[in-house]
Amino acid sequence: MTVALALPFALLFLAIGSHVAVALGLVAAVLLLWFGGVPNTVIAQTAFKSVNSYALMAVPMFVLAGNLMMRGRIAELMIELTGSLVRAVRGGLAQTVLLTAVFFAAISGSSVGSAAAIGASTVEGLRRDNYPPRFAAALVAVGGTLGLMIPPSLSFILIGSIVGLPVDKLFMAGILPGIMEACLLMIGTYVMVRKNGYGRRAERPDWKGFGQKLPRALPALMMPVLVLGSIYSGFLTPTEVSAFAAAYAAVLCLLVYRSVSLRDMWDTARVSLLQTTMIFAVVMGGSLVGFVLARMGVSAQLIGALEAANMSPWVFLLVVNIALIILGMFLDGIALIVLTAPLLFPAATALGIDPIHFAVIMVANVEIATLTPPIGLNLFVMSGISKIPVHEVARGVVPFYGVRMVGLALITFVPAISLTLVH
Repeated sequence: MTVALALPFALLFLAIGSHVAVALGLVAAVLLLWFGGVPNTVIAQTAFKSVNSYALMAVPMFVLAGNLMMRGRIAELMIELTGSLVRAVRGGLAQTVLLTAVFFAAISGSSVGSAAAIGASTVEGLRRDNYPPRFAAALVAVGGTLGLMIPPSLSFILIGSIVGLPVDKLFMAGILPGIMEACLLMIGTYVMVRKNGYGRRAERPDWKGFGQKLPRALPALMMPVLVLGSIYSGFLTPTEVSAFAAAYAAVLCLLVYRSVSLRDMWDTARVSLLQTTMIFAVVMGGSLVGFVLARMGVSAQLIGALEAANMSPWVFLLVVNIALIILGMFLDGIALIVLTAPLLFPAATALGIDPIHFAVIMVANVEIATLTPPIGLNLFVMSGISKIPVHEVARGVVPFYGVRMVGLALITFVPAISLTLVH
């Protein structure tokens, strides 16, 4: 009952423009006043402990690396390189955008960062290539979500720190689902392009141009190889490799491509610090809410209700997906994870669901949440870049929802996609 009363308060705070972290903190305060008996020192220790995590130390460095690659206009290199070959397919520029999204997903770990980096370099080009503005903005918004699934993913780092799962295994689990999602999006895009006559007709691949552009793009192409290879070989931990990624990105942008200045580096570091602070603030607010709910025994009550209902694991996963999609309309991805993970993971484990598989399911739902109005962050990012209203971007995303739902269903009900590389 108390939880049901707290949720409207959270939505009310968000509706009046409160930051997500502030809204969560206020909800925690309401629950604490209702529950009572919690010393102030315990509250402060709980908030600090939530961000005093070795796994979360990777967040600021991955954020910095992604911002540097975005500021350094690396997306333009990838688009020129892949476009030389993908032009052989009808609507090749749209497919190039998705391939570039896969590349950025493997270095940034952020949905919004990937969409911003790719969108700044491609939206005008898509328009000139006979793609409607709404479709162009939607394509980049959807492609950017791959940054949440393909490692190194900030969402997996966050889930690992909250529920105690090894981040390297979560990264491994996200590879095949991320590739599958990218393939589904490319197939769906091809069908839409052919059906609506978007883009230019297929041309012969420019092998000579590809060969000329490859040497210049090679240092950037090596970044995801070095980052992921260092993790999976056991040479570096995810936290250590985040520092390596940031240093490598700085060397690329400052010395190799000379696309940023020292002043740009300072501005990028400042923006990255602010973004990291925002993430940690949301984690702290969500952890306080989770702490109160744990003290109230909500997790135990949920497990008891599932046992009483004799719910099967597959029905539970279906219900969870529906609930997360609805909540994703009102919460951003970070808030969605920190609020629901402490409740749902014990229940999933009690039903015999592999926690790593469940983590991938949760991230797939977070991807959808970034595209669902009224809170979908990628919609707002692409609205700003493309200069068209948010509702127009949302209308452009509608055809992609079907593709996303197919991907979510496959991830949910075919656990091997997530677990083959892990076990």
